[in-house]
Amino acid sequence: MAERKPFLLRLDREVHAALERWAADELRSVNGQIEYLLRRALTAAGRAPAARRRAGGRGNDPEGSS
Repeated sequence: MAERKPFLLRLDREVHAALERWAADELRSVNGQIEYLLRRALTAAGRAPAARRRAGGRGNDPEGSS
């Protein structure tokens, strides 16, 4: 697993409470839920780091045909 970089994140109380409920529903910590959601968003935007590694640094095309 890659090294993790700690950083401070300020959230509105209601947003944090909603994340806590969602994380509990999916048996994750709040931190794990935030990371999961960020990774999904990165993948949807074609910016996921794993997709870039698989494609040999050529964007998010896993077949490498770009």
